[in-house]
Amino acid sequence: MRAATVLLVLLALAGCGGTVQVEPPVPAGPAVAACDRLATLLPASLDGAERGTSEPSSPYVAVWGDGAIALRCGVPRPARMAPTDQLQEINGVGWFADPDRPALYTAVTDAAYVEVTIGGGHSPGDVLAELSGPVGRMAG
Repeated sequence: MRAATVLLVLLALAGCGGTVQVEPPVPAGPAVAACDRLATLLPASLDGAERGTSEPSSPYVAVWGDGAIALRCGVPRPARMAPTDQLQEINGVGWFADPDRPALYTAVTDAAYVEVTIGGGHSPGDVLAELSGPVGRMAG
């Protein structure tokens, strides 16, 4: 339910300009260090969209293109993800595509789950390919 709310807020605000409201996750254990590292690896622009700001400010959230693309690091395991689900592998990172929310993807790593919402006419394949490098390096 929380992810659906975040998605609706992001899509409603995409293209409106200004700060984007995104609920920050609360990572625990090894995910904290991994997400802190990921924050230093994320690009200034993504699929042609410039990095923006989110409110409340959090090292575990990044947005691009006025919220058209949003990343949250340290989220819980996706509720809809079954142990037998196939992940889409992009540049060595497995991504779970949520069947109920076509704009929501989650990177499945040993260190942390990284949720990415993609809207505003951006190509999921391009966005995930660009993010797979930093996500793959976040564990150190």
